[in-house]
Amino acid sequence: MTASSVEQLRKEGNELFKCGDYGGALAAYTQALGLDATPQDQAVLHRNRAACHLKLEDYDKAETEASKAIEKDGGDVKALYRRSQALEKLGRLDQAVLDLQRCVSLEPKNKVFQEALRNIGGQIQEKVRYMSSTDAKVEQMFQILLDPEEKGTEKKQKASQNLVVLAREDAGAEKIFRSNGVQLLQRLLDMGETDLMLAALRTLVGICSEHQSRTVATLSILGTRRVVSILGVESQAVSLAACHLLQVMFDALKEGVKKGFRGKEGAIIVDPARELKVLISNLLDLLTEVGVSGQGRDNALTLLIKAVPRKSLKDPNNSLTLWVIDQGLKKILEVGGSLQDPPGELAVTANSRMSASILLSKLFDDLKCDAERENFHRLCENYIKSWFEGQGLAGKLRAIQTVSCLLQGPCDAGNRALELSGVMESVIALCASEQEEEQLVAVEALIHAAGKAKRASFITANGVSLLKDLYKCSEKDSIRIRALVGLCKLGSAGGTDFSMKQFAEGSTLKLAKQCRKWLCNDQIDAGTRRWAVEGLAYLTFDADVKEEFVEDAAALKALFQLSRLEERSVLFAVASALVNCTNSYDYEEPDPKMVELAKYAKQHVPEQHPKDKPSFVRARVKKLLAAGVVSAMVCMVKTESPVLTSSCRELLSRVFLALVEEVEDRGTVVAQGGGRALIPLALEGTDVGQTKAAQALAKLTITSNPEMTFPGERVGCTLQIYEVVRPLVSLLHLNCSGLQNFEALMALTNLAGISERLRQKILKEKAVPMIEGYMFEEHEMIRRAATECMCNLAMSKEVQDLFEAQGNDRLKLLVLYSGEDDELLQRAAAGGLAMLTSMRPTLCSRIPQVTTHWLEILQALLLSSNQELQHRGAVVVLNMVEASREIASTLMESEMMEILSVLAKGDHSPVTRAAAACLDKAVEYGLIQPNQDGE
Repeated sequence: MTASSVEQLRKEGNELFKCGDYGGALAAYTQALGLDATPQDQAVLHRNRAACHLKLEDYDKAETEASKAIEKDGGDVKALYRRSQALEKLGRLDQAVLDLQRCVSLEPKNKVFQEALRNIGGQIQEKVRYMSSTDAKVEQMFQILLDPEEKGTEKKQKASQNLVVLAREDAGAEKIFRSNGVQLLQRLLDMGETDLMLAALRTLVGICSEHQSRTVATLSILGTRRVVSILGVESQAVSLAACHLLQVMFDALKEGVKKGFRGKEGAIIVDPARELKVLISNLLDLLTEVGVSGQGRDNALTLLIKAVPRKSLKDPNNSLTLWVIDQGLKKILEVGGSLQDPPGELAVTANSRMSASILLSKLFDDLKCDAERENFHRLCENYIKSWFEGQGLAGKLRAIQTVSCLLQGPCDAGNRALELSGVMESVIALCASEQEEEQLVAVEALIHAAGKAKRASFITANGVSLLKDLYKCSEKDSIRIRALVGLCKLGSAGGTDFSMKQFAEGSTLKLAKQCRKWLCNDQIDAGTRRWAVEGLAYLTFDADVKEEFVEDAAALKALFQLSRLEERSVLFAVASALVNCTNSYDYEEPDPKMVELAKYAKQHVPEQHPKDKPSFVRARVKKLLAAGVVSAMVCMVKTESPVLTSSCRELLSRVFLALVEEVEDRGTVVAQGGGRALIPLALEGTDVGQTKAAQALAKLTITSNPEMTFPGERVGCTLQIYEVVRPLVSLLHLNCSGLQNFEALMALTNLAGISERLRQKILKEKAVPMIEGYMFEEHEMIRRAATECMCNLAMSKEVQDLFEAQGNDRLKLLVLYSGEDDELLQRAAAGGLAMLTSMRPTLCSRIPQVTTHWLEILQALLLSSNQELQHRGAVVVLNMVEASREIASTLMESEMMEILSVLAKGDHSPVTRAAAACLDKAVEYGLIQPNQDGE
């Protein structure tokens, strides 16, 4: 390749950069670097790559590229300036000022460099003032907190709050850390007072947040074992605060592993992967420690769920998962197999076993090959055998409970465990036990096994009669309700297929009635009532059951109350029942021809229940809304429980989408906080769930005021209304349906019209190229929506630059669309044209160049019967007349002058004023003369 190729690629990159395509420019510069470029060319290319990274807000890479340019050419003032910009954004002001001083010495008269140096000098002085003022504050706060005489005083409470607030800012956290703060916070933890422990833990969160070296130092000072042990204290508030601190520590350590030992502060420290394993090892040990609270054990499981499995299966490294399986699988199974009440057992809550199931499921899903999965199966089976064989009845109960845990999590492992010799037979035998605890364990295992393909036929043949006997004859509600759920599960095997009735006519209604009766009985404990919800989750596949359920106000109220309790394992069952009642599962109408063909071939054809038709579904949605379903779902989304899995989130997203289907219902959803609850659902979960939540957000944004729907609360560090943009942009991808594309475009149009900050957020999410693509869409509604969105975005300088850039057809498209037959498309395009020609007069001279039909298009706008179109056309013509005498001359030599003369004689409307202004400007140019009447 020749040097001219390097130059060609560099120029191509420069053009792309001017057009705002920073990714494309970066690719061109990178390609040029791969050729035989001279050292001087390499310096320029690295400098240009630094500019691209600055625009893309990747400041680490911007600094690296600028440094490479400086290595090639130490006097490259542009590279020095760009590195100073990157360093400033990274918070390294002392280094940034050195680069700026060098820039000023090379170009003393450059006002940009002088101004930048003044600004950064001011920042440094402010930082110094702030740091010096905080010295005294930190010392004073610790004196108050550690003073035994100040115990319980308001002064002490205020000092602890101030310390937490100070630690939230990086400068304050650094000051506390450097003032021997971790050792002093350790003394607060040792005092054992709840308020002081909470203050210390929350301050430590600020110290460790996004800062790897401070995190490692904190763990070294406090001791990893000590930090983890705080999880196990009896105080729920302290345990949760410790859980939050450990989550922040995990994030800091994992970020360092990902970035190659480089944290936010850029310091090289000890291998964070080792620290990560030490932390996880201590959490695994905590799971099986006697004396640890049930809440603490749940928090440890939650941390492991979040920290261990890969965030994305695209990441090839699952070594942490393999290490946890080898080191801690037996400990997780021990929690999953624990019984809640017997003395001497581990303290567990109603959610512990479900949390263990979720962790086991995530670990299993994170495995990459058959050999890894076979090792998982082997460890599980060996653990179950160790309890089942030679440990007596107590061992068999623990083994069966462990099998139940696996069936609720990685069901493949649960199925294999069921096939171990004697396990299924013991389950059937123990169902007839006279001891309630033994019956409970066996019946629950039978229920969990009932939905598994390999065992369903065995249980249908051997277990149905047993479950019926238990339901009819047992004197204990706890046994009867579980037996009922087993029957419900087997009875719903046909799903929504009306023709697949498992039980006799009316049996499912009777079962559902009994479930609702138990659900409403608040004398029964929440753990037992949860099983009634499980039963309804299966039975509500039947439309007759749905209709009766939504009519039962007491049952709905009890369902929603139960979803708010600490019994979090009920969430999935509640969400499943709501999905069934709203028919928000995916359903496609079968092709009538295929149905006839299937009947002819004597194949089974699923039938929809008559009460699952749209009119019935809409009526059920109205009743659920009236019963307060939105408030209940908002509370479900807010929970931090690991039981709120990705699958559960997807179910809730489906229900929300069904609730906002009708325009008149959206106000109710917004008023009860549905808009805010949808944001986390759209940002986390399964792909399907995120898409459904994003579509629901789009529907709300189209018909409601976004500033009211997403008020000024913060998600992380961003106002909620800005968090809506990313989910909406995700609906513009080609794998989404045309309806989703259309609704996203309409919602973005609404947001783009609110403020420049929102428009900048849309631009930052790289939505403009996708919106432009939809402006060429064949479907007229999508094409119109995209044009309207672009019209609102045109208020931003960056979009105006795109229209002004040479070699594109964006302006031509707007001019042509202004002459389309579709009046709504005309209005959008003409509006965009009016705005652009007002903001960028240079575009006026290019309109005659883009198409030969430009004049007749403008004339048609002025002659339109639609006053809004007339006004937009008149504004465009006025902008063109004011922009250039030459264009004004062309317009006045055509029929345009007569049209403007007629319009100028109308009433005092905006159109009349614009037309008169055009003629006045033409008179000023000397192109036309007023008549004797002065007109």
